[in-house]
Amino acid sequence: MLTALIPLIEQPVLASEYERTNGQPTQSRSVVIAKNGIVATSHPLAAQVGLDVLKSGGNAADAAIAANAMMGLVEPMSCGIGGDLFAIYWDAKTQKLYGLNASGRSPLKLSRDVFKQRGLSQIPTYGPLSWSTPGCVDGWNELRKCFGTQPFEKLLAPSIHYAEDGVPVPEVISGYWSGSVARLSEWPDSVQTYLPNGKAPKQGEIFRNPRLATTYRAIATEGRDAFYRGSIAKQIVAFSEKNGGYFSIEDFHRHTSDWIEPVSTNYRGYDVWELPPNGQGIAVLEMLNVIEQFNVKELGHNSADLLHLLVEAKKLAFADRAKFYADPAFNKLPVVELISKKYAQLQRQRIRLDRAATYVPAGDPKLAHGDTIYLTVVDKDRNCCSLIQSLYYGFGSQVVPGEVGFALQNRGQLFSLDDEHLNRLEPGKRPFHTIIPAFVTKDGKPWFCFGVMGGDMQPQGHVQILLNLIDFGMNVQAAGDAARFCHFGSQTPTGLPMDSDGGSLGLEAGISNDVVTALKAKGHSVVRSPGAFGGYQGILIDWQNSVLHGATEPRKDGAAIGY
Repeated sequence: MLTALIPLIEQPVLASEYERTNGQPTQSRSVVIAKNGIVATSHPLAAQVGLDVLKSGGNAADAAIAANAMMGLVEPMSCGIGGDLFAIYWDAKTQKLYGLNASGRSPLKLSRDVFKQRGLSQIPTYGPLSWSTPGCVDGWNELRKCFGTQPFEKLLAPSIHYAEDGVPVPEVISGYWSGSVARLSEWPDSVQTYLPNGKAPKQGEIFRNPRLATTYRAIATEGRDAFYRGSIAKQIVAFSEKNGGYFSIEDFHRHTSDWIEPVSTNYRGYDVWELPPNGQGIAVLEMLNVIEQFNVKELGHNSADLLHLLVEAKKLAFADRAKFYADPAFNKLPVVELISKKYAQLQRQRIRLDRAATYVPAGDPKLAHGDTIYLTVVDKDRNCCSLIQSLYYGFGSQVVPGEVGFALQNRGQLFSLDDEHLNRLEPGKRPFHTIIPAFVTKDGKPWFCFGVMGGDMQPQGHVQILLNLIDFGMNVQAAGDAARFCHFGSQTPTGLPMDSDGGSLGLEAGISNDVVTALKAKGHSVVRSPGAFGGYQGILIDWQNSVLHGATEPRKDGAAIGY
């Protein structure tokens, strides 16, 4: 089970990691309080770029696009235009919530037979066979077209400048970068783009990406078609044809994003919103529906009894995830049933409060991985953008396809090759996705715009943040600083139910040794993580005082910045 920990514990241990004083949560910094707008990202410069857009008259959609473009430059292992995007957007004018699925699809020429002919039982983690069409740029275009006020030329200008002039590499991102040197070194264009002088840039060194500046400039002048119909698409397809990939120009011509209806459940008077599959957002709603049936506050924050309950609820939700979460265009999925209160009552009966479950239906062990960025923006009119964007693994497939200046995602690796599985690989199909934005409304008004990064940590992180806010009354900063758990494992190869040992439960340092002992007594396999779980950004709207409360966390390099 310990092998599943590797992608998470490779992160550097930070001096600012959450600690406890007298058994109570401490807080790493003050809540950022502002009147006119807040941008929160995992890199301060990206947050500043987004805030500059707000100050110049742009809205939440504009600022989110500009900040995301900047994140693709400054944290390239976690995101970029070679990946996908999801967003939840509150439009102040219509007083309505909108969902955007800007994830790409598998190549039309790629089928399961390709892997059978090569004797492969699963899709390789790295390289061209793991590719799916990148959806990020089309996602930007949809956000801008439907809600934005500023052109790409203006929104991408800061990132173009910094890509040419250079940006200093911060501490955490430097650690991520160093872990990818070996894989990147296998591809000449990846070396040229991300390994100056053959090495990962160290903390404090200046990183430049003039190739990305050229690509951004093409999008700024020609729009999304530069990526899907112009020079960028042509270069990617030409590279694919020379290097064993299956992309065709038709994959890019046919790509579209979808505006979808977010789904919700009510948790103790708060409406929690997620996006339906092909993502894993409804796992959050499944977990909350079960947890709501218990007196969480009475159990105690990060107590053994509470952590046990959360882990057992997670196991049930993730069992459903393994079986039912897939592309709804190819399958009829029981989303309404899965997030119903009636179903949660049945699920609650499966939980033993004295013992950890050691038998779960099929899951997918690949889901422990995931390098992602999440950002959130709320503007002066209270438009809200909850946006998450990712390449899946660090630097995705590890492949930069030519002189484009960005790596392509390896999200296609999450398809199953099982002929009977709902998430089986089929041409032109969206794979299961781990990245999920979140949103909370109260009495029909926007209340909390947030997300947590990190593969299958994300649903677990969403739930922990919400309990900290709603049940334990923490502020938005303390809610993110509080020590977390991450349960992983207890999942078998896709589509093959079998006995398991219940997985491993990773705990951050702020959870006491007494709790560890009590969890072991309940049958949990506990691992002390020297790293950190997830990466949180959040903005809460205080309607009474007409101000915003913003937060980020010490597990990342980021900042929440307001004005």
